[in-house]
Amino acid sequence: MKSYKGQSLSWEWRDGVVEVLLDHPPANEIGTLMVGELEKFVAAIPELARDTAACIFSSARKQGFSAGGDLRELYRGAIAASPRARSAGLRKFLERIHAVGNAIDMAPFVTVAAVHGVCFGGGFELALLCDIIVADKMARFAFPELRLGFIPGFGGIPRLKRDSSNALVRDLLFTGRTVNAARLQASGIISQLAGEGQALQIARAVAQQTTKYDAEARKTAKRFLKPVPYADLKREIAIFCRLFARPAVLESLRKFVDSSEAMPYLP
Repeated sequence: MKSYKGQSLSWEWRDGVVEVLLDHPPANEIGTLMVGELEKFVAAIPELARDTAACIFSSARKQGFSAGGDLRELYRGAIAASPRARSAGLRKFLERIHAVGNAIDMAPFVTVAAVHGVCFGGGFELALLCDIIVADKMARFAFPELRLGFIPGFGGIPRLKRDSSNALVRDLLFTGRTVNAARLQASGIISQLAGEGQALQIARAVAQQTTKYDAEARKTAKRFLKPVPYADLKREIAIFCRLFARPAVLESLRKFVDSSEAMPYLP
């Protein structure tokens, strides 16, 4: 399937590059709808891989790449279920998003994130799946999860540790503050800074460059350079589920859902 249009994302293949466009209002929150459509993309990877050198993830939303997980959906599901069903449902959802993430992480083509605006929580974790991040100089990144009582749950900590220092992980996680693209470029997380509004254009140039090289060498190099931290990812799911089971987390989510702020996901 070389093209697809869903409710939260679409993709289109052209000249050896597939572009995945996130477009789920208001700010590409990642919930069951987007995970289901990402699963469709993952299912298409074997077919796409036959003649694809690169894949670009970008956003059609003005607010940015993604504000993170769909916390309103998470809260509604939690209060509607018994504690046992809540725990089982949460674990199943996390296992689904981790399966999607692992498949994208090790896709046999180069993946590029073109980031603008907000790239928080689960959105940051989605960008970290990619081999290369190109970011608008005005983009902002954060892991605000601790203020709600849990940790990032979509694979963010193990992948950030893989790609950077523990000091950066602790800084982002413990403070919850937003950092700009220049700081993350200096830390080695972002490959290229783009002018305002130019991230996708630069990402397309990067993707086209990858089409010039041998496919088998490219796949082999990726497997060598980018091992998936499976053990830490499993531990992350267990820790997230344990923290989420506490009443304090539901109260934090209730306050988030009831907030009248325009962008309550801002730290």
